Formats: sequence, structure tokens, C-alpha cells
Amino acid sequence: MSASGGDADLLLVGGGLANGLIAWRLRQLRPALRVVLLEAGEVLGGNHTWSFHVSDLDAAQHAWIAPLVAHRWTSHSVRFPAGERRLEGGYASIPSARFHAVLTQALGATVRLRSPVTEVAPRSVTLADGHQLRAGAVVDGRGIPAAGIRFGWQKFVGQEWRLQAAHGLQGPVLMDATVPQRGGYRFVYTLPLDARTVLVEDTVYADGSALDDEAIRADIAGYLQAQGWQAQALQREERGILPIVLDGDPALSWGAAKGVPRVGLAATLFHPTTGYSLPDAVRVADLVCSLPDLGADSLFDALRAHALAQWRAQGFFRLLNRMLFLAAAPGERWRVMQRFYGLPEPLVARFYAGRPGAADKLRILIGKPPVPLGAAVRAALSRPLAQEVLP
Repeated sequence: MSASGGDADLLLVGGGLANGLIAWRLRQLRPALRVVLLEAGEVLGGNHTWSFHVSDLDAAQHAWIAPLVAHRWTSHSVRFPAGERRLEGGYASIPSARFHAVLTQALGATVRLRSPVTEVAPRSVTLADGHQLRAGAVVDGRGIPAAGIRFGWQKFVGQEWRLQAAHGLQGPVLMDATVPQRGGYRFVYTLPLDARTVLVEDTVYADGSALDDEAIRADIAGYLQAQGWQAQALQREERGILPIVLDGDPALSWGAAKGVPRVGLAATLFHPTTGYSLPDAVRVADLVCSLPDLGADSLFDALRAHALAQWRAQGFFRLLNRMLFLAAAPGERWRVMQRFYGLPEPLVARFYAGRPGAADKLRILIGKPPVPLGAAVRAALSRPLAQEVLP
């Protein structure tokens, strides 16, 4: 444990998923540690839905994350022009409202809302009102895109609708790519929250990060109509612009951190292809809790080493991302995903969990390619798209 004479042993800047889980897990395992969680907004977690596959976490991780999970399903499906496929792997979701409620009750005064931070240093932060807090260590989890990393984008608007009648879904539809393809690889993601309530997210894998909310709202209305669903009440709306990692140099990002540990987006700790962030956030929380020394230098070294090890292990995903974004025409990218979802179900599960084996990687790449071979080779070897900054 770090022995700090300041305001806290650990200051967590940003009350999103990664820092929220760190604070909550430390309260469970090391309650004597003085932790302060600073969030600029009115709530922890913002306005999001975090989902994950059951195979993404081990039994111990499932046990401690369980109070946050609001929805579970035993199967899910995907839809492509070639047909629909049901996969038996379990799936679960955590809404940010549940995240906020559980954490604020458990953490109490540890959480400080409406506390924007203007400056961070390894052992101190400066709040917007000029007040400075000191600690044994600071962790920055504000979601600032990592410097030196090049991205494509997965962007969406999601609406949670109460319907006039039952929707009839047996489980989540993770990708319905039978919708018109424009702007990139477009699909609709649907979570049945109860018999008459659905979360519908219209999503596109695109080269640019601009998001036309009004156009997507119209697309969602059209999708509801196409499914034969009559809307009764809009209960919630969320939007997201998630990075899809193409390439880069994470050492530049960690150099820019100037000794302040980073988690989440700024540390590229998320699945490079799907953008799913919860499994990585769970692993980071476990890592932090296992460290005997939570001083600034030790914490920085440990989180930097973890992030760089993850980067080295994920080269295959970045290769696939470059093939998806650079080798396939935007309107033809769905063919890549349709072929992938035709592979054996255990392989698909290992891919989502970020643990494909050598045989899995070979199986994904061999066979008739869904993109022109020459373009695929050029995408694998060429420089990726220029980096954009999230709006």
C-alpha cells in the first residue's frame, strides 16, 4: 500500500468504466486505501451500455462484476445477406445507470462528481476552480485518444424504445447487416431488455469520425418499421464514437503521459477490432489491486508494461483492421464480417475474447478472401489512415 501524506493514496481522474472499476475493486479488496474518484459530470459512467461475452471473463471476474450486470442472455445472433446465424455463447450488458447506482452506494464520499480537472501530474491534480489535490499516485482515465495511434472509427446512435407489443426477439442481434450499406460497414445492434423494450443501435465502421445524429435517428425509425415494431415511448438515447486501432506507436502515447498512468481509451486498453472495453477494464482493475506498491512510479511502470504487452499481443487484430478499412471498399466491408461469422463458433468466441490461437489466425486468413487479394496485401503492408481526433 502507498503511504501518502496528501489528500489521498490514489486519485482517479475521470469516473468512466476503467477508473470506476478500479475504485470499486479496491474498496472490496483494500478498503483501508484512501481513494478519490473525480468525475467532471453529474454521474459516473456517462450514458453508455457496456456489453461483453461470457467467455471474455473468467469465473472469478464474473463473480465480482455480477452486481453491475443488469441483463443476461444465453445466446445471440447475427444477420447477413447470406442468412441468420444463432450462436450459443452467453452475452451480458451493464447500463451506465446501474454502474452509477452501484458504485455511488458502495463508494460514498470516495466519489466526487462535478469535479473537472484541468491539470494532472504523477502525484497531484488541479481542479477547474484552481484547488490542488495531492496523492501518492494519480491515474488518468478521461478517455483522451492516445497520441501516436492511428484509428478507423466505429460510431453509432442508440435508442432504447418501449414498444406497443412484444418484439419477439429471443436474444441480442449483435449485427444485422441486411440494412443498406453506406458510409462504411453498417449494421444494427439490438438488445432485448424485456419483452417490450429494445435498445437499437445503428452502427457504422467508417473512415471518418463525424456522426450525423439526425440521419441515424431516421434510420432507426425505418428499422423499427421494417421489423414491424410500433414505438410507444423513447426511454433513452446514447451515442458513441469508438476507435478501431489500425497501427501506431504506443510508446509515443506513454511518453506524452509524463509519468501519469493511463487506463482505458488513452492506453488503448480495449479490443482493437470490436471496441469492447469492459473485459480490459476488469483485467486492469484486478492488476491494480494486485500491486503491492501503488506509488506513482510503480503504478506507472506496471500499467505501461501491461498496455504495451497488450499492444504486442494484438498485432493480428490491427492487421485485420487494416484489411477491413484499407482493402475493402466501404460498401463491401460487410463481406469480411459475413465470412468471419461463417467460421466455427469456438473460434468466434476466442476472437472476441482477444485470445485467438495460431490455428485460429490461419483459419481466418486462409480460403477465398472477401476482399481483392492485391488490395489485402497492400493494406497489410501500407501505412494506415491518418489519425483523426475525436470530436
